Amino acid sequence: MNDRVTVDLKDGVADVRLVRADKMNALDNAMFEALVETGERLKTEKGVRAVVLSGEGRAFCAGLDMGNFQQMASGERRGGERSVAELTRGRTEAGANRAQQCCYVWREVPVPVIAAVHGVAFGGGFQLALGADLRFVTPDVRLAVLEIKWGLVPDMAGIVLMRGLIRDDVARELTWTGRIFNGEEAVAMGLATRVCADPRAEALALAREIAAKNPNGIRAGKRLLNLAQSDASIDKIFLEETREQVALIGSPNQVEAVTANMQKREPSFAEAG
Repeated sequence: MNDRVTVDLKDGVADVRLVRADKMNALDNAMFEALVETGERLKTEKGVRAVVLSGEGRAFCAGLDMGNFQQMASGERRGGERSVAELTRGRTEAGANRAQQCCYVWREVPVPVIAAVHGVAFGGGFQLALGADLRFVTPDVRLAVLEIKWGLVPDMAGIVLMRGLIRDDVARELTWTGRIFNGEEAVAMGLATRVCADPRAEALALAREIAAKNPNGIRAGKRLLNLAQSDASIDKIFLEETREQVALIGSPNQVEAVTANMQKREPSFAEAG
């Protein structure tokens, strides 16, 4: 895994780096595997309270490796001729295949994930960024739902992830044109959280701030926010709000948050169970 993705865990913050810098962190089979493996590992890794996802070198992620497109052009991959069984085999409980899971797994990681995006994030690379809870981008970053350039549709959870972020007509325009846009426009559309001169530095700073708060409360908040983006009914969300709050009130970490605030000191939280 270390020749594609590295993880440095310090003070509750998992610093996840795509390290295929010579290929602008393009997505090949090894990168798919490394991203899924890393995300799955962080779901249960003790001590993780926040995650920062970034890329080394000139870009966050340039998208699918060119070798994959060359294979498509040869006619070796004919998805339309596959059986339903083949298309559904090996999917996750949520229904994702491997390529979709390498982006969607970050929503399943139980703590906040911040993507720090620079250079380019095209196609699959853009969908990977969408999988994070927050996206910090440089002003001059180049982003695109680029699949239509290659005659394709976004199929790495992009449709699922975009629907909770932007208007339907904007998603359609980006999907059908493949046009490239910058960080300022991404924020205006709702596809990025903030523009930063140094996205990784700001992402790490925010991750450290989050890691210093009640980890049970942070995880409960992510569960509720994920639920709100699903097809859950309002009464279901109301019920889960109450359940999460009842579980938090009077728990050791919640008591510590109150006590530390009243005593005007920094809290010391136990790891979330």
